Amino acid sequence: MAKTSSIHIRVEPKIKEEVEAILKTLGMTPADAINIYLRQIILNSGIPFEIKIPQFTDEMLKAIKESDEIMNNPDAYTSYNSTSELMEALNDE
Repeated sequence: MAKTSSIHIRVEPKIKEEVEAILKTLGMTPADAINIYLRQIILNSGIPFEIKIPQFTDEMLKAIKESDEIMNNPDAYTSYNSTSELMEALNDE
């Protein structure tokens, strides 16, 4: 077995939990995923994906703001349990 070396990182607990849950469904550990990532850096001679500031359209920013409003004030909005329930409500208007 090859010698190993340690890398210690700090992450937010929620991020760690979400990552571990996803990797578990893939049959991997965080160490497995980090090793794959490090090998990809070697193969690509750099970060194996594009890193940039996301650019959102005005329409996308408006939709994000609206979804935040709905999530923060769910009682202010009507929800439906099915498409037929929604269609019925639309027909009543």
